Amino acid sequence: MQKFVGLGIILLCVFGGFMLAGGKLAVMWQPAELLIILGAGIGSMLIANPKYVLVELKNQFFASFKKEADRGEVMKELLLVMHTLMEMVRNKGLKSIDDHIENWETSSLFLQYEHIHSDHLLMHFITDNFRMMSMGKMSSHELEHVLESEIEALEDDLLKPSEALHTTGEAMPGFGILAAVMGIIITMSSLDGPLMMIGLHVGAALVGTFLGIFFCYCLFEPVGESLAARVHNQLLLLTCVKTMMVSHISGKSPVLSVDSGRKLIDREIKPTFVEMEQWLNSKEG
Repeated sequence: MQKFVGLGIILLCVFGGFMLAGGKLAVMWQPAELLIILGAGIGSMLIANPKYVLVELKNQFFASFKKEADRGEVMKELLLVMHTLMEMVRNKGLKSIDDHIENWETSSLFLQYEHIHSDHLLMHFITDNFRMMSMGKMSSHELEHVLESEIEALEDDLLKPSEALHTTGEAMPGFGILAAVMGIIITMSSLDGPLMMIGLHVGAALVGTFLGIFFCYCLFEPVGESLAARVHNQLLLLTCVKTMMVSHISGKSPVLSVDSGRKLIDREIKPTFVEMEQWLNSKEG
């Protein structure tokens, strides 16, 4: 909803201000300029990026306009499910969670936590790394290094769509100038015509410049930042899991291990230690 409100404010203020100053909205409709600018932008994106980046860009773009789960509730579920897993490992060993790890899609444990269960990237990260821990003894430093490397690789991969959008957005003013120059070429070939027609051609060319700047700073760049922010929120979940697992393997109790992850949560949604204890006690009760 917030994104749609922001888009509405942009359109209202930019085009409303233009009309308030005496401009006619109809002159902004220049199909040829739109074709040149958007065609150049889309074409350059297709040339510069492999198919999987474009597919991921499409997925992230549509996901960013869907209603997001409450981040505080997601973090609460993450702390609870990790505490449950670590309690089971401490009391009965890693073998006790095998069924949950190997069949997490139908696991009675993970199905209790809807937000966590629906995040496949997070679920694969949790289950794959608990599986890896069960295959052989690892020191906390070894585990930390492995998980950090995995998160860094995922970060590079997941940020490629927003980087592609950012690069194309930066080029939009240039594409706008390209359209404007082509408009001026048309104008120069019509200098022997009526003055009004010359004015229309020049106006159309300037609309191309405007559209390039508008697409860059009002659409492509903000959407790119939105995609990057969404990725960073997702990576925070993985970082919390990494910290909790490293703390767990180093011998800390499940409560202290979960608390090490709690400390990384954004201040706006971070629960206090007392609140976290109440969640854990309520779950056990």
